[in-house]
Amino acid sequence: MPNKSYIGRFAPSPTGPLHYGTMIAAIASFLQARAHQGQWLVRIEDVDTARCITGMDTKILKTLNAFGLHWDGEVIYQSRRTDVYEHALAQLKQKQLAYPCTCSRKQLAAETGNWSPVYPGTCRNSSDWHSDGYAVRLKVGDDIIRFADKVYGEQHQHLAEEVGDYIIKRRDALFAYQLAVVVDDAEQNITEVVRGADLLDSTTRQIYLQQCLGYATPDYLHLPLALDDSGNKLSKSSGATAIDNANPQTTIISILKFLGQTLPDDSLTFDELWQYAITHWQPETISLQNKQVF
Repeated sequence: MPNKSYIGRFAPSPTGPLHYGTMIAAIASFLQARAHQGQWLVRIEDVDTARCITGMDTKILKTLNAFGLHWDGEVIYQSRRTDVYEHALAQLKQKQLAYPCTCSRKQLAAETGNWSPVYPGTCRNSSDWHSDGYAVRLKVGDDIIRFADKVYGEQHQHLAEEVGDYIIKRRDALFAYQLAVVVDDAEQNITEVVRGADLLDSTTRQIYLQQCLGYATPDYLHLPLALDDSGNKLSKSSGATAIDNANPQTTIISILKFLGQTLPDDSLTFDELWQYAITHWQPETISLQNKQVF
């Protein structure tokens, strides 16, 4: 019987096919959920519709099925959830935690003397929701946000000093990833987020948003990144090779090795391989170091 108290998820963006790097997150999140006898959900993060490729969601789901990564329940699409995000934004407005920002990158660079990732608060006191062409920023507090990652250990960030008020709805009227992912994780009752370490720095922003909206904070487990032979993160934007659906077993074993797991012998069938991987899954053996993939 499934353990309804554990709910994990895999949330790919349909901006390109699944590659080795994204399959690491898919397999690790799947194993963590199944090892807890929990649910594993799939969410298509297509909130940035301009970057999405038509039909790519279908290709992603076919790859997951080819690898035996069978999900629970309905696949959720962010592009169909605008009204839910609007409701969350209305809550933040009501609490006076959100404000319209008309600053452009050029204006911010001129104001700070150079480009800075920390927003200087130029529009922080604005309440002109009727003007044209604004983004929406979230007011951050002065607290240090802390969390314990199951691989990377204790993490903390002072948002006011290191990030500043950040965008939760873009100037083009699309909701930002930070807001969408927080709302979706809360509505799907996600108890643990397993994903790549490239999103480790986003976690404190998401936890702060959870606090602002009165949501529970899930556990976090971030995974080391796969690197190409130039030492760069494997990604769709850098042309990472799509996963070969025809030979899933070889890729699964390679990823188990990448994640520092005990490897089976070559005699196991495909189904036996998955059962072995679930039974022997030990996230505490995952190395902190990013690794090169040859």
